[in-house]
Order: sequence, then structure tokens, then C-alpha cells
Amino acid sequence: MEKFVIDGGRPLSGTVRPAGNKNGALPILAASVLTSEDVVVRNVPRIRDVTSMLNLLEGIGVTVTWLDEHAVRLNASALQGAQSLRREDAERIRASFLLAGPLLARFGSCVMPPPGGDVIGRRRLDPHLDAFRALGATLEVGRDIEMIAPPGGLRAGEVFMDEPSVMGTENALLAAALTPGTTVIGNAACEPHVQDLARMLNKMGARIDGIGSNVMTVHGDGELSGCDHTIGPDHIEIGSFMALAGVTGGEVRIVDVEPEDLRMIRLVFGRLGLRSELDGTAVVVPGDQDLRTARDIGEHKMKVQDGPWPAFPADLTSIAVALATQASGSVLIHEWMFENRLVFTDKLVSMGADITLCDPHRAIVSGPCRLRGERLTSPDIRAGMALLIAALCAEGRSTIGNIDQIDRGYEAIDSRLRALGAEIERVPDEAVVSVG
Repeated sequence: MEKFVIDGGRPLSGTVRPAGNKNGALPILAASVLTSEDVVVRNVPRIRDVTSMLNLLEGIGVTVTWLDEHAVRLNASALQGAQSLRREDAERIRASFLLAGPLLARFGSCVMPPPGGDVIGRRRLDPHLDAFRALGATLEVGRDIEMIAPPGGLRAGEVFMDEPSVMGTENALLAAALTPGTTVIGNAACEPHVQDLARMLNKMGARIDGIGSNVMTVHGDGELSGCDHTIGPDHIEIGSFMALAGVTGGEVRIVDVEPEDLRMIRLVFGRLGLRSELDGTAVVVPGDQDLRTARDIGEHKMKVQDGPWPAFPADLTSIAVALATQASGSVLIHEWMFENRLVFTDKLVSMGADITLCDPHRAIVSGPCRLRGERLTSPDIRAGMALLIAALCAEGRSTIGNIDQIDRGYEAIDSRLRALGAEIERVPDEAVVSVG
């Protein structure tokens, strides 16, 4: 086990390039199961969740070959018949369940252990299973979930999500792409990574209309081809770097972004007082900003509320909390999607933050607060990043344990932060070394 040792209070400045989208990489890698031809995926983030997904794929017989640091070739031609995932591999990540759609569509059956992932609240599998039922599959749910397609394979039809589940939509897209005929997916999620998966499936031979909307029409094909696809930039990582710049007072330029993916992020961060500017495909956060929260008309308290795209992303809620601790004023953070997401705020309070946890879904953050270094533990990917943001602007030294959680979603975050001027070291968990 390792931990980070951080000496805070230093402005972070410089240029950074975001990694490929973590939440886009996982379904795109899973899509390789849909064809017996080579699939080349580029701009793959080198993070623990990607390693876990590749281990899952190799475990069922997919050949995985790294072409360079961020490009991988996958070939699933050796797969034959029904597949069962190794339980210990499936329990490492939530995205293990993304293999259900491809396996069910290609081989007519699969057995899926319960997936793992962050403990941030109830994360339903029902939208996935309802989609498979709508395509004709029968399911038996016990300790594992066994799925069987009807004779002749899945049947195209109408899928309507009871909630715009991101992974549920991705599983429906993956299954429908290899199902001949027209499938309409209603109340679909439309996040940037869902759009990226749909564009890749089009390259493989499916035809998907309505990309970017909440109704997608999939014209599936019984045989898909290989493709060469580049994963888009991670808008969650971009938002994290923007917040890092804001709380430390440095000027950071983030290059190779997709400006359209940042509209709501820049709007909400702007209401927290963080200005940002677009320069072509770069977003620039100017230094030495005086962060002040905006109040709503009538002098009502500002509210940050997440929701399905294009609303503010749930994965940035924890980051917004950390940013709000350094902004003058008071803000209500409403995380309506996951009831455990805000539990980590007690760790920020131990650093000196003024946060009132109203209930599992709402917290009031008042700032600015002078944070002090503290011994911390990362409970999940995004809370871990929020603690890292707080530690970098705090006075004194902080240690953050359980950083495997942060490594699951952020590639080589310590070395990239050092390049921006951060005093951060990765050390064995039983040792504390001097940094700086």
C-alpha cells in the first residue's frame, strides 16, 4: 500500500493535457468482444480501472497487446460460446458488468457476478436487466446473474430506461449494435463518454442515430468489424485540474479539451467564482482569482446540483465541495444521485472546512476557510481527488492513504502535479519521508 505526502500552500501553474476519458475507456474496451477482428483503442488512460478491465478481457480469452504507452490492440477471435467472468476480477470494478451486453449479443448467454466499484450509494442494475429483457433475454438472478437470449439471438425492439443510467445505456447500445434490426433506446443517458461509445460502434458497422440526445436509434448488424478508435479527453479530469488551479491560485492551461463538454462545468465553477477562458481547444484558468460565490436573484443561497447530462456531472460534486471551501460565501451542494457521495466531507471538516451535512444528499459549504494539513484516507476515486485538492491548498503537511482509489481514475496524478509545481510524493504507507 502507498500514500501521498503533500506539503500544501503552493500555487500550481503550467500546462497539462488530460488523459483519455476513464468512463469512456471501459465500455469502449468492452466493445472489442463484439467482433472477431482487431480493435485498436488509442488515448487509453493508464489507470487501475483500465488494468482491471483488461484483466477481465484476458480472463475470458481476449488477446491484449499494448502498441505504445496509450494504445492497445484487442482481439476476441478466440472466444467461443458462453462465458463466465472470474468473480475476483468482476468485483474489482463496477464496469465489469459492461461485458454483459457484448457477451449476450454475440454468444447468446452469459453469467455475470455482481460488479464492484465505489461505495457511493445504491447503484441499480435494473436498467441494464430491463434493457436485456426488452431485447428478448430471460434472466435468472441469484448469487450471479444468468442471461440467455431467445433462440436465434437477441431481437431488436424498444428499450425505455426507467432512469437515464449511463452504464445501462452503454450496455443497451453494445447489445443492440450486434442485434440485426432497429432498436430505439428512450430516456437514454447522453454523457460525452456515451456519445464516444456510439461513435465507435458506428465505426464497427452499426448505425446509431440521435447521438447526444436522450433517444438513440440503433440499426444493428449481426456481424461487426474491427476499428481504430481514439478515446476523447476526460472532462471530469479537466474539471479537477480547473479546481486545483482555482484553490491554489495558480494559472493552469489545459490543452486538447473538447469545449462543448465543458459548458456546464465552466458555468457552475463560474458561479463558485472560478473564471476560465477558452483558447481554441484549450481552457485556461487565470491565476490569483478572488473566488466569490454568486447568489441567486433575491439574495438566495447558490445551489450546485448534479444530474443527468447536460446537467452538472455527479463525478464532479466532490470536487465542487473542495472548491467551495475556498470561495467567499455559502453554497448548498445537492447530490441527489448517490446518497453516500457526501459522507467524505467530515474529512474536510477535520482540515478546518466549514461544512454542514444536512442529510445524505445535501451539504452547506461556507468559505473561505484556511485549511490545515491532516492525515486522511481516500474513500473513493472522486472524494480522494477532492481531498488531494484540499491538501494542495492547505497549510502544512497532509498524508492521504488508500490512494489506490485515486489511481483507479487519475493517471500518474502525482508526477503530473509535480510538473505543475506541487510538493507531493508517493511513499510506502508505513513510511513518511521529507518532501520539498
